[in-house]
Amino acid sequence: MKNISQFAATVGWDWADRKHDLSLPSADGGKAEHSTLEQSPEAVHEWVAKLRERFGGRPVAVCIETSRGPVISALMTYDFIVLFPVNPKALKNYRAAFCVSGAKDDRTDALLLEEFVHLHPDKLKALEPDTILTRTLAGLVELRRQLVDDRTRLVEQLHSSLKAYYPLAETLLGAQLTTPMATEFLARWPDLESVQKAGASALRAFFFKHNSRSRKTIEERQESIAKAKALTSDPAIILVGRARITALVGMLRPLHRSIAQLEKQIEKSMDQHPDAAIFRSLPGAGPCLAPRLLVAFGTNRERFADATEVAQFYGIAPVVRQSGESRTVHVRTRCPKFGRQSFHENAGCALKEEPWAKQFHAQYKRRHQDRHHQANRSLAFKLTRIYFACWKNRQIYDPQRYLQALEKNGSPLHKILNQNDTPKL
Repeated sequence: MKNISQFAATVGWDWADRKHDLSLPSADGGKAEHSTLEQSPEAVHEWVAKLRERFGGRPVAVCIETSRGPVISALMTYDFIVLFPVNPKALKNYRAAFCVSGAKDDRTDALLLEEFVHLHPDKLKALEPDTILTRTLAGLVELRRQLVDDRTRLVEQLHSSLKAYYPLAETLLGAQLTTPMATEFLARWPDLESVQKAGASALRAFFFKHNSRSRKTIEERQESIAKAKALTSDPAIILVGRARITALVGMLRPLHRSIAQLEKQIEKSMDQHPDAAIFRSLPGAGPCLAPRLLVAFGTNRERFADATEVAQFYGIAPVVRQSGESRTVHVRTRCPKFGRQSFHENAGCALKEEPWAKQFHAQYKRRHQDRHHQANRSLAFKLTRIYFACWKNRQIYDPQRYLQALEKNGSPLHKILNQNDTPKL
């Protein structure tokens, strides 16, 4: 925790896309100084240079309503600036305490941010940047997820379009529409007539090229193509359907390439990361989830005090609100969504690999009326404790060590696993 007395000045920075409002207390204790700054690297650099000269290079605390973005990246390059990011909800509640009407403007927010860090430094945590490699990896995995979500939206439109005029393609490729093979198939044969005109050798060569080489599967596909009947013969529907499929395929092709390139970059970055072996060893953490879990924890071992803090930060731990006799338990919604999603998805993968995770998940569902997603969150909460210990101690995950810990603590889960392993006579 930073002591506010160690700073030569405190600054409130309300950022925006085009300009920034800044508030700095006056030296004589009078009215605070307000200034605006254009959103450009040159303007930021000039302001920082003047700030350094004014306070002789001594540390300056800057309170800002964000924890990432170009402004943060720019300010973090200066050694005398210490950043204190504030959650937008925290600033909103702080503002509401002094303005019942809810009115706000950028100048007032800058003033409140400066006041916040000056009067309540114990409520804020200075931003300590992670390593360049970890931050690069974080950006890459988030970008990959965004592109995958874009691809999913386009594929959903493909499903809808194919059902309207070309159900054969939906039958043949429905489960593979997210793959480059499906995209190339539709680009080459965008309707029933074109695919039925294709010869058996052309179809076989196509599937072989895309590593679908099962003779039985190819023969079944060829038979389905030969027997298929057109859903409609209306040229208007077919023409529009073809045009829509062509457009969607045109957008999917570069997405496939970009995602593949990103995955190579992510793998390369993981190979260079000192913590890669730890996160690659975690149950259910494959090429996609291992780097996402790595950036969720980061490399600074002092970032989280314990596993509970990790779970609370990412909204995995339940939030309890109690007032008088009223007590409610709910999911925390204001949290890093991508991080929470990573833990939740990993739990779903882990239960398929780890027998103890599968049993824990099944037990939870039996006790709570078969609620799958709640069981996933509960498993994620349990996994977080294991992952935290591996991360904190820089140890590879060992399932046998965890089973021994369950046995040592007399866990009911260990007894169930033993019963399942005991051969029945």
